[in-house]
Amino acid sequence: MTIDYSQLGFKCGLEIHQQLEGKKLFCSCPTLNIRDSQDISFTRRLRAVAGETGEIDVAAAHEMTKGKEIEYVSSSKDTCLVEFDEEPPHQINKESLKAGLEIALLLNAKILDEIQVMRKTVVDGSNVSGFQRTALIAIDGFIDTSQGRVNIPTICLEEEAAQKIEETDKTIKYRLDRLGIPLIEIATDASIKSAEHAKEAASTLGMMLRSTGKVKRGLGTIRQDVNLSIKSGARTEIKGFQDLKAMPKVIENEIKRQITEIEDGKKIVKQVRKAEADFTTSYLRPMPGAARMYPETDISTIKIAKSLIDQLIKPELIIDKAVNLQKKHKITESHANEIIKQGIDFEKYANKFPKVKAEEISKLLIEIPKDIKSRLNLDASKLKPEDFEEVLGYMSEKRLSKEALTEMLCKKISGEKIDLSKYEQVDTDELEAEIKKMLKEKPELTIGAYMGLIMQKFKGKADGKKVMVFLNKHIKK
Repeated sequence: MTIDYSQLGFKCGLEIHQQLEGKKLFCSCPTLNIRDSQDISFTRRLRAVAGETGEIDVAAAHEMTKGKEIEYVSSSKDTCLVEFDEEPPHQINKESLKAGLEIALLLNAKILDEIQVMRKTVVDGSNVSGFQRTALIAIDGFIDTSQGRVNIPTICLEEEAAQKIEETDKTIKYRLDRLGIPLIEIATDASIKSAEHAKEAASTLGMMLRSTGKVKRGLGTIRQDVNLSIKSGARTEIKGFQDLKAMPKVIENEIKRQITEIEDGKKIVKQVRKAEADFTTSYLRPMPGAARMYPETDISTIKIAKSLIDQLIKPELIIDKAVNLQKKHKITESHANEIIKQGIDFEKYANKFPKVKAEEISKLLIEIPKDIKSRLNLDASKLKPEDFEEVLGYMSEKRLSKEALTEMLCKKISGEKIDLSKYEQVDTDELEAEIKKMLKEKPELTIGAYMGLIMQKFKGKADGKKVMVFLNKHIKK
C-alpha cells in the first residue's frame, strides 16, 4: 500500500524526552543509576484522585482498575526520602534549570518569566507519589528541516519516572535509581508531513540536544513519542521507539492499521500504543487528558530574571563544531565528525603534542581503535585518554613509528607491560643500508614487494614513508 500523506489528512507531532547530566531535579542525589546494591525496598498501592478540573483522568482510572501492589527497590547511594515520597521535594536544581533554558535558546524558544511546577497524575507505579512533577519553561520555538519549519509550542523540565523491572498479575516491581533524573521534554506541533519527516525532525532535535554537552548519552537516556492521526481517525500516541531507524516503518504500519479499521467500519478512539520490535503497535491505555494536571503546592514559583537569561550561552551545534574543527586542524571530515560525536577533547591532544601532525592524532584516536575492534576483535573502548597520551608522547619524541601504533595500543588493551625498545625506530642509516642490501640480493622484485619485506624485517620500527623515499631513491628507473 502506497501512502499519500496529504490525501490522508496526516497530522503528526513528536515528544522528545532527554535525560540531563548532574544531580536529580528535586533533591541532591546523584544520577548514578546504581544497579548492583539494592539495599532499600517498600511497597505501595496507588489510587487516582480528581485533578484541578474536578475530574479523575481516564488513563489514571484505567491503571487503578488493575489493583496491583507496587514494590520499589533502590540503593541508598542514589536515592533519598524525596524519591520515597517521605520528604517534600526541594527547589528545582539550578544547573538543570540552566541547561533547560540553554536548550530553549537553541530551539529559538521564548523563555517564560515565571515557572510554575505542576503535578501530572500517574498511577501506574512509575512515580511513588502518584504523580510526575513537570514545569513549562519556554514556548513558541522551532527547528528548520528539509521539508520546512517544525514548530515547538512547549519545552518542559520534568522528573524522570522509575524503571519497571518485573510485573505479574498482582504486583509490579520498580527500581528507583532513575526516578527524579531531570528530563527536558520537547513537544512539536503537528506540522510533520510524513514518516520520514518525523525521523528527520527527531534526528535534528537529538543532534541539537547533544550539542549542549549537558545531556546523558547511551541506551534509554532519550525517548521519542509520536502523536499522529488521519481523516476519520483519532489521535494516537506511540511510545517505546528504541531506534530512530524504526520510526518511519512503525508510523506507516500504524496508518495502515487505522485505514483497515476505518474500512471495516470500526471507530478509532484516542489511545496510547506501544511500538513493537516487528514495527507494529499494541494497545497500552486510553489517552490521558487535562484532568491529570494540577499545581504542585510544595514548590514555590520561580521567577526568571533578565540577568539570568543574559548569562546563558547558546550552545554551538555539533555540525558546526565538526566543520570548525576540520577547518582549524585540516583533518578529514569523517574524523572531525567522529571526534565530535564521541566527545573527544581534540584540542587537549593538539595543544599538548604540537610536534605531531593533527591528521596523525586524529588517525590514532579514530581509525586505529576501529581497526583494532573490527580486524583484531579487541575491545578498543578499554583505551583511556592516558593511553593515547602516552603513545602520542612517543610519537612526539620520534621514538615510535606509525606502523607500531596498533600493536602498542593492543598491548594497552590487554594490560601488557610495554617494552619500548621493541618499537623504537630504526636508525636512518641502518634502514637505508638494509634497503640497498635487499635491492642487490633480490633485484627483480616490485616496489611493493620490497616495501613488504622491509616492513616485515623491522616489525614496526621503520617509518613507511622513509622506506618509500629510500626505495624510490635507489631503484633504477
